Amino acid sequence: MARITEETRRSNEAAIRAAMDRILAGDVPEGGKCDIKTLAVLSEVARAGFYPKKNRDGSPRPGPYQHLAEEFERRLALLQQAGEIVDPKAAQIERLKAHVAELKDRVTKRDEALAELTACKTLTVSRIAAQHSEIERLREQAAALGNVRRLPAARGGTAASGSCS
Repeated sequence: MARITEETRRSNEAAIRAAMDRILAGDVPEGGKCDIKTLAVLSEVARAGFYPKKNRDGSPRPGPYQHLAEEFERRLALLQQAGEIVDPKAAQIERLKAHVAELKDRVTKRDEALAELTACKTLTVSRIAAQHSEIERLREQAAALGNVRRLPAARGGTAASGSCS
């Protein structure tokens, strides 16, 4: 691989810094993320330049733009620590996670309310059934004794003797 000239390196570094500023300002291109790959694509510099290299003897050496990758990661971490989400996709994911948590909470509360209402309904129906059985038993008992007479029905829809209130 041919070595790049100092002028090309300065030009690439300027393009990388401009792309870095755009990405960290939230201007992430469609399909991109807030990462080194997108930084390389926007600056039109090979991504390999952002990572360490090895000399022929196996010893490590920094990539030509590794210091800019580290600066990018550092600035991104500072923004994240400040609570700012630069990547629109990540921001959308966070909003959706919060919305899902809220919906789960609402569903849980509604499930609890539904369980309470079902228990109340069951209790109410069993009480009505018990009262109905008691009324039937008392009617049968009264009929067996034979000393109870039915009152005539009220005429004209008026109450026989005043209100029950």
